[in-house]
Amino acid sequence: MCFDHDSMPPIAPIAGASVDGNQIELVSEDGTPFMAFEARAAKPSGAAMVILPDVRGLHHYYEELALRFAEAGIDAVAIDYFGRTAPESDRGPNFDYQPHVGQLSYDNVLEDVSAGAHRLRERAKPRALFSVGFCMGGRYSFLLGTRPDLRMAGVIGFYGWPTGNHRSGSPAPADLAGETHSAVLGLFGGADQGITPDLVHTYDEALSEAGVDHEIVSYPNAPHSFFDRKFDEFASESADAWGRVLDFVKRLTPPA
Repeated sequence: MCFDHDSMPPIAPIAGASVDGNQIELVSEDGTPFMAFEARAAKPSGAAMVILPDVRGLHHYYEELALRFAEAGIDAVAIDYFGRTAPESDRGPNFDYQPHVGQLSYDNVLEDVSAGAHRLRERAKPRALFSVGFCMGGRYSFLLGTRPDLRMAGVIGFYGWPTGNHRSGSPAPADLAGETHSAVLGLFGGADQGITPDLVHTYDEALSEAGVDHEIVSYPNAPHSFFDRKFDEFASESADAWGRVLDFVKRLTPPA
């Protein structure tokens, strides 16, 4: 599990910001209904964001993150992964996600992402579409940059696994660096016990060799899942990461 059940994004709500956020149901390309959370910006910037959670699916953390994006002028949709195997809406402390993660199919994830992207393009009419993911979702987010059908302007991953196999059948982002069509922003903890610096370096080098517009940032003492309001000791790293995300989106969003 990437975050604890009581984790929250380390981003303070913008005082006086007006956004519209609510849970919705989307229908995947194979006809499966699944949960999502939509946040609409009162003053859209022209950018939109698909949010890919960690292994727990559509936890409250990601609903709050969608609202923070909307406050920054970025329309957002956070998706759930488990509409095919866990159609109930509870993703709280009692949700046993492990059996459902074991049944994930990468092809189904892509179908669900496509539904989220379609929702944003239909409702928000963005000039640029982005994705951001965390841990497992970070890996998926990196891979979305290799999908020309999704037309991503940029993909962002917080501690997304860049190498190796995954039980859902997803390829390794580093192996597909040469097929990446979008810009990439990767944010990692230098003290991550799983995604070690050599793995981050492998992905960075692969993107460089492929000539991909990218930025890979590793915060030296930060652990996996450092982007959490509870981690006061990493508040500066989290603030820097959030600033980089917003700058990345702004740079790649064409003017009106």
